[in-house]
Amino acid sequence: MKERLYELKRQALEQIGQARDLKALNDVRVAYLGKKGPITEVLRGMGALPPEERPKIGALANEVREAIQQALEAKQAKLEQEEVERKLAAEAIDVTLPGRPVSLGNPHPLTRVIEEIEDLFIGMGYTVAEGPEVETDYYNFEALNLPKGHPARDMQDSFYITEEILLRTHTSPMQARTMEKHRGRGPVKIICPGKVYRRDTDDATHSHQFTQIEGLVVDRNIRMSDLKGTLREFARKLFGEGRDIRFRPSFFPFTEPSVEVDVSCFRCEGRGCGVCKGTGWIEILGAGMVHPNVLEMAGFDSKTYTGFAFGMGPERIAMLKYGIDDIRHFYQNDLRFLRQFLRV
Repeated sequence: MKERLYELKRQALEQIGQARDLKALNDVRVAYLGKKGPITEVLRGMGALPPEERPKIGALANEVREAIQQALEAKQAKLEQEEVERKLAAEAIDVTLPGRPVSLGNPHPLTRVIEEIEDLFIGMGYTVAEGPEVETDYYNFEALNLPKGHPARDMQDSFYITEEILLRTHTSPMQARTMEKHRGRGPVKIICPGKVYRRDTDDATHSHQFTQIEGLVVDRNIRMSDLKGTLREFARKLFGEGRDIRFRPSFFPFTEPSVEVDVSCFRCEGRGCGVCKGTGWIEILGAGMVHPNVLEMAGFDSKTYTGFAFGMGPERIAMLKYGIDDIRHFYQNDLRFLRQFLRV
């Protein structure tokens, strides 16, 4: 019995050493240590041995089985390490090869213009105020001197959700909200960028969703001359140092007096061209002095405080600046269009 155990050990260790992969090694494990293997058979046949030999043969059988098990584990670890090394060799990276170029995106032209305008006014000391796109009727209309029954409240012009809730039609509600937070104490100096919504038919110059940037300054002794100086500086920074502006009388419910603001044409220098339609001037925004009713509803004493407000459409400015003839290009995600602005 002893000789058989020693021979089994020798054969098992020899086959373990010859195994070239994990499958072959597992076959050796099953052959020698499995339920039907020779080691198990020896242990089962110990009942036929004389009582005095059983302890010796049992101890030897366990010793042989332990030696085979240790050899299997050592060989398995070696084969697994060799497999890892083969995979690493096959997947080796040549660090001297040139990298694959990564296609980078670029800011959307509309985003570019909005950020440029924001940076310009932040440089003048303004802060950016943002608010909800789903707005109450009060802040969208009443707080801005648009009482019940005003044409701007027509269901055909605005996206109403309920009688008192709608998608904001301008970013002016943030002006009213900000003035309320100041509790009648100036100064207030903000710009309000964001998306707005109106019931409009989409075409080359109109969209049911577009962006606005509005500005507001409230303090003691604010005059129309302050408004003009601010907008002249804005026009020169955005369209070039040689630009001038002009005011034309207009009407907005929340400002009095109100003006339309034109900038001298940056394409023809005022001589007349297709961009300015031969006039030498391009309309870019609306503005005016904050209506006393708006100040009073926000908690400001209109006899002590005055202010000016202005509003512009970044889409129009981007169209003028980049020569874009259709507002729908901004929203159609056409890569052929967007790639034109990689180096603008």
